[in-house]
Amino acid sequence: MIKTEFMLSNRLKVLLFQIRTAILQLKEWNNNVQSSDDYYCSPDGMKNLAASCMLIEAIGESIKQIDKITEGNLLAKRPEIPWKDVIGIRNHIAHGYFDIDGDMVFDVVKNDLDSLLEAIEYFIENLTVEK
Repeated sequence: MIKTEFMLSNRLKVLLFQIRTAILQLKEWNNNVQSSDDYYCSPDGMKNLAASCMLIEAIGESIKQIDKITEGNLLAKRPEIPWKDVIGIRNHIAHGYFDIDGDMVFDVVKNDLDSLLEAIEYFIENLTVEK
């Protein structure tokens, strides 16, 4: 296992595992969603959109906390992820209220989760727990 200069605090470890769980849930819940129209065509689709927004918001908030805990240094280890955009989507959902865009959620779910999951798993695998 590759070690970095970061030592995982319990809080950081919990956040990383929560993000991984949320990403896996998003992927599972949206497995059969073929377009953003699928969110709007039924009550179950609308519930999925709302639930997906909640998880995307939680992921963004957790990333924001991780950035604060590590003083901006951890996320810099995976510069291919647009971390500010991840936080920005969280802000849009949290403060956009009724302006949530199904196209944006669909795009995130279908195009961004795999690379984000890879980065989160990298952090989990390559950091050690502080003794």
